[in-house]
Amino acid sequence: MLIKGYDVGPLVPGESLLDRPGFWSNYLLEMCSDGRCAERPAPEWFGEDGADVDALSEVLFDPERWPVFRAPADGGSGAVVIYRNLDGDYGIDYLLTHPGRTQAEQVASRDGDFSGTGLTWRELIRMADSPSLADDGVQDTATRFLLLLPLLTDPEVPETASARLVAALAVVGAPQDTASIAAEHLLTHLTRRPLHDPAWASPLSNS
Repeated sequence: MLIKGYDVGPLVPGESLLDRPGFWSNYLLEMCSDGRCAERPAPEWFGEDGADVDALSEVLFDPERWPVFRAPADGGSGAVVIYRNLDGDYGIDYLLTHPGRTQAEQVASRDGDFSGTGLTWRELIRMADSPSLADDGVQDTATRFLLLLPLLTDPEVPETASARLVAALAVVGAPQDTASIAAEHLLTHLTRRPLHDPAWASPLSNS
């Protein structure tokens, strides 16, 4: 598999893994593991269990096959999420694709902590809700929203953000009573990230 602008690793399509038990715990719970939560983050928030998480982590972090998740957007910038499974340098890289450009641009990474530039709430919603049906990748808007969620770097989210996140989690199988708990914790951690300096510009500002 080839992603222009990202020339390392044995990349393979990962979209089929999104429906596997254990995926969302692997992908999202790390954001709640910095010790600031009064309660321990749990796979049960997503309707999963530890066995699901362990089994899928072996697939997601396979150094011989780096899963790639594509979220192409119609008429605007899209995103690519790559599990960077280098020995001793595991992490997740986030790339943006821009209309009129032949190569994707890496804008952020997650190696325990998030680094790089991200998206405002409005940009995240616009990208999640504009799938390109003509391209390979994730088309479901709820799944796209969750896939893009770690890129949120906006300390000011609307009052509707929690309801939007709860609804998306329910779509991927989170029980109603724990989806709200997961949403609260995820939004709290995302909106408490260090603020960008005044010179910061969104990676979409020039797209």
